[in-house]
Amino acid sequence: MTALSNTTRVLVIGAGAMGSGIAHVAARAGHGVYLYDTRAEAAVQGRAAIARDLDALVARGKLPQAEADAVLARVSTVAQLADARDAGLAIEAIVENLAVKQALFRELEALLGSDAIIASNTSSLSITAMAAALQRPQRLVGMHFFNPAPRMKLVEIVSGLTTAPEHAACLHATAVAWGKIAVHTRSTPGFIVNRVARPFYGEALRVLAERAADSATLDAVLREGCGFPMGPFELMDFIGHDVNFAVSNSVFDACFGDRRYTPSLIQQELVAAGWLGRKSGRGFYDYADGAARPRPHEAEGHTAQASVTVAGDLGPAAPMLARLAAAGIAIRRTPVQGRMGWMEIGGTRVALSDGRTATRHAVEDGCPDLVLFDLCLDYTSATRITLTRADQCDAVACGVVAATLQQAGYRVSVIDDVAGMLALRTVAMLINEGADVLLQGIASAADIDAAMSHGTNYPHGGPLAWADRLGADLIVTILHNLQRHYGEERYRVSPLLQRKAINGEPLHE
Repeated sequence: MTALSNTTRVLVIGAGAMGSGIAHVAARAGHGVYLYDTRAEAAVQGRAAIARDLDALVARGKLPQAEADAVLARVSTVAQLADARDAGLAIEAIVENLAVKQALFRELEALLGSDAIIASNTSSLSITAMAAALQRPQRLVGMHFFNPAPRMKLVEIVSGLTTAPEHAACLHATAVAWGKIAVHTRSTPGFIVNRVARPFYGEALRVLAERAADSATLDAVLREGCGFPMGPFELMDFIGHDVNFAVSNSVFDACFGDRRYTPSLIQQELVAAGWLGRKSGRGFYDYADGAARPRPHEAEGHTAQASVTVAGDLGPAAPMLARLAAAGIAIRRTPVQGRMGWMEIGGTRVALSDGRTATRHAVEDGCPDLVLFDLCLDYTSATRITLTRADQCDAVACGVVAATLQQAGYRVSVIDDVAGMLALRTVAMLINEGADVLLQGIASAADIDAAMSHGTNYPHGGPLAWADRLGADLIVTILHNLQRHYGEERYRVSPLLQRKAINGEPLHE
């Protein structure tokens, strides 16, 4: 299927930040654009926002002035929808209310030509439900841009039960022609990104609720330890807690109260207080002028050990040994059969978490002097590593482990003993969610990883790529241990992930 010709006029309904951004993208691609809002002044303001964005690109040398002028000239505000009846594509970016959107779509269906495609930029509502209001529901497609639309590369092309495949294919090709990364997804709560991303927020909020560490430390764990561009708490502050909490509730309700998506009482309190993040001046962090940003916890210095004994294979953490050796720490090896290996540092066993608490791990494995470390998606480049110790382990012993890792160039944070720590349980749950999206035929493995890489800027290829690198068997073990610890269905394992673990197969085929 080919993209819409740039002679096709595009109507954008809703001239806020998202609508004006979509209009900007379509005009940059060469389309004449009608920008409409129920408030005429909002449409004028939306066009002015496009002008400011274009001026900024010119000032940075990213766009010639003549081209910027041509783009802006292609955007026209209209006072009524009837003035845009020749549009071949209409994209709505209005309030997230099903009845309001359905009323708009009925009006558009009566107004536009029979071959025009109607698209919704909804981030959470059912395309199938919206299309049910139309005489020809096959013409409605989801076209979900991410904010800010001119800069974010991803567009989710969403098909409801009645969406014509040729219309979805056309909009996919059109989004690509507009310079976007387009992915196909079925209409399901949260589509790809807002569904798969729920654990990134949910697990951090749970760890915070257990008081394992403060938000600044937990943000650093995922940002500096795993390469996420922002930690979960700073990202929620950036998005706005009203928006993020609403999406969490929407997915939870649409999935009939599935406990995997349970919203957080902590975030509910922030919304109730009006602490919405950056836009209100207060969220997890204080954004008032002159407010000091809290710093992540740094382990206190002790004497580093000159040598480390490695028992068996460290699995994903094996690259850590090269950093230790490069720092002048001698590596001694001893074989261990049939299990994930560990290190001995100053008489303390040091191992990658497997989803158990350090205290349970110490008892079940008979090693009271135990320190666990969290997952890093790349131990070679990670700048921070996180430790926790069993209740039976002395704090000084943990400090010696921390000092040894600090010598290898890691910043070290120590958090309280919580099952799966933070990065490990978060990554496992992101993988698990991605596996279920794949299992249910909502999207392909390639589109899931592309969506999470380009819609949320997740590092290292996305969650299914992580699963193939870490091994499905390790992820299943982590999830089983989390489920045993909490006794909740929240941590149930995707059947597809179980099958891949049993067969030793990758999720990308």
